[in-house]
Amino acid sequence: MKTTVRPMVARDKPTIMDMLRAIREFTSEEVAVAEELIDAYLEDASSSGYLVFVAEVNSVVTGYVCYGPTPLTKGTWDVYWVAVDPGGQGQGVGRALMAFAEGKIKESQGRLVIVETSGRPDYDKTRRFYTSLGYKVAARIVGFYSPGDDKLILEKHLAQTRGAKRPFARS
Repeated sequence: MKTTVRPMVARDKPTIMDMLRAIREFTSEEVAVAEELIDAYLEDASSSGYLVFVAEVNSVVTGYVCYGPTPLTKGTWDVYWVAVDPGGQGQGVGRALMAFAEGKIKESQGRLVIVETSGRPDYDKTRRFYTSLGYKVAARIVGFYSPGDDKLILEKHLAQTRGAKRPFARS
């Protein structure tokens, strides 16, 4: 199974939105926020502040990643969304998306990647995924999202690379 990662285009949006709605951990409010970021990217990728890529397996869109440089920082980036169709989870698609994003971040002289996620029990699999990629919990804000739903801030420090490109350079 070969996973290909490419920039998201408008025709991908319905598939990504259906996928997000099918992932049981995401609330309708979270899906709406994901859609806002996708729309900002599709409207004007170069000034949206977001980079959005999809993963294809056998020419079928099975996941996506949305990330971007953190404003007012030097070399810090946020991964806002990584999602894989429930039927394709556990097959390396999420890993491929994260490896792609981290590679692009390194090329842009990124040094630190931040991921925020829920502390709810139904996010255990998500947290194990990030931990398996080398992310560590940097902070926990108790009751951030709602009572009993902590916000976990995960971090990963990246090795620097030479010959970095600008964050929004097309490749």
